[in-house]
Amino acid sequence: MDAENLHYFEKAPIAKAVAHFAVPMMLGTSMSVIYSILNAYFLGTLGNTAMLTALALTLPLFAVIMALGNLIGIGSGTFISRLLGEKKVDDLKHVSSFAFYSSLVLGIIVMAVGLPLIEPIVHGLGATPESIGFTKEYVTIMLIGSPFVILFFTLENIVRSEGSAITSMTGMILSVVINIVLDALFIFVFHWGVIGVASATVISNLVASAFYAFHMSYKSQFLTVSLKWFKVTKDILSNVMKIGVPVFVMSVFLGAMSLILNLFLVEYGDQAVAGYGISSRLLQFPEFILMGLCEGVVPLIAFSFTANKLRMKQTIGFTIKSILALAVLFGVVVYLISDHLIGLFTTDPQLIEMGSYILHVTFLSLFITGMTSLFMGIFQATAQGTAAFVMSIIQGITLIPVLYIANQMNGFHGVIWSLVIADAVAFLVGAIMLYVLRTKLQPDLEHLAQ
Repeated sequence: MDAENLHYFEKAPIAKAVAHFAVPMMLGTSMSVIYSILNAYFLGTLGNTAMLTALALTLPLFAVIMALGNLIGIGSGTFISRLLGEKKVDDLKHVSSFAFYSSLVLGIIVMAVGLPLIEPIVHGLGATPESIGFTKEYVTIMLIGSPFVILFFTLENIVRSEGSAITSMTGMILSVVINIVLDALFIFVFHWGVIGVASATVISNLVASAFYAFHMSYKSQFLTVSLKWFKVTKDILSNVMKIGVPVFVMSVFLGAMSLILNLFLVEYGDQAVAGYGISSRLLQFPEFILMGLCEGVVPLIAFSFTANKLRMKQTIGFTIKSILALAVLFGVVVYLISDHLIGLFTTDPQLIEMGSYILHVTFLSLFITGMTSLFMGIFQATAQGTAAFVMSIIQGITLIPVLYIANQMNGFHGVIWSLVIADAVAFLVGAIMLYVLRTKLQPDLEHLAQ
């Protein structure tokens, strides 16, 4: 970590410090969503609803693979930021090397276990007779490439945790740009369809992972991928898993929620699944920007938690104001042009109407979704493992019964509104836990006075 990064951690005005850490992350995550939207757009131009359905059905699988990367990446990353705050320099190399090699091993295990189980995985995702072939193609490629996808999400977090926000963003944008170029090449030139989309994702993640590994090996003062620094200790495992497991559980629950939601939507036809797939990708844009804001400030909060709790409190307050402003801005835009946004992906009037309705409903919870991400980030940064775990499961636990009851009572409309209800419950639980933990998170005023 160079002197400039240390300045932003310790002394820069709060607004500038948050911008330094969060804006690159927000740009990186927004680029990721643009890539996701373009995936759907490229496939949509082929006029095959079954391909769009397959893309929507495979979201849970990608969520699980991403979750494995975040398990190690966020768990190790928050630990690294806290170690920086404590000036424990030597330990950083051990943690970063552990994160690199454990990610690769985890990815190989996923590939070895998943490939023989292709058929049950595809059927478990809820593939329809029309989309089953496309779904199987996507799943196969993603399982083969899972070591590189997991490694990408791990290293992105590791690099950001030392304060190298620009480098982290550069790797994310590099991945997205390569992905978009390969998407266009594989779909329109080679005519690979869904196989092309999945292959582009894997290759772009591989290239970005190599970029991060180069930075850690030759540019970073503290991070490394050298095997000689690899070390597995109780301290490393406990600190990584204490935060990483809740992140993984949350991501798995989100994937399970997406899977369960798709299974309910299948009852209302392929158009309902495709409509949700399109609208959820559009919703991802503001959601991921807010998520980028919240994840971006995690290293700053983690560093300040061990070095300066008053600065941590000021950072959280500024972030809340930013979430509110962004949620209002995005909400106004969506409510004004939702039909036109859905119309970019399809000319089917029923699909446009259905997708626009889903957008209107789900955007109602944008602010509380952003706040929930911030709560999770605070708990991760301050090593509140129990609170992070509760946050990771509460939305999924709430959604399943609400989804069943709402579907029975109000059909398709109930299914969509259940998402808003689950978001609201998660927000309330997070706010209550933050209030309960306020004493641990308060600055030591007596120490400051001295």
